[in-house]
Amino acid sequence: MKRVFADANIFVRVLTQDDPDQERRAAQLIEDAEAGKLVLVTGPPVLFEVAWTLRRAYELSRPQVLEAVRRILATPGLELTDRALVDEALRRASAAQQEFADAYIAASVEANGCGSLATFNREHFARLGVALHSF
Repeated sequence: MKRVFADANIFVRVLTQDDPDQERRAAQLIEDAEAGKLVLVTGPPVLFEVAWTLRRAYELSRPQVLEAVRRILATPGLELTDRALVDEALRRASAAQQEFADAYIAASVEANGCGSLATFNREHFARLGVALHSF
């Protein structure tokens, strides 16, 4: 079956409906995936870009952004690389009221067998439940 990798703007157009032509074309692509005509593939960096764009350019709240990401993930015919880690990041972001990309980093610490995170943003990551490396 045909596989198509979707960039962030595909999802942003459908979520924001601010460009009728691009929204129509993006919606058709998603409908084709839902109908089994193709497999739509995306990855965590695309979701980070969607989240960042919705927060900064469209001024959505964190809960609204996380809900938008969940809507994307619920798309039939969508294949996501690193799904378990993304799900854990969404859980952490919701629980700690933190940004999705940072929660993904926090979840990656454990997923990659690391005992701690080296960062200068210590207070922020401590809220995400990450052990911090002393250096």
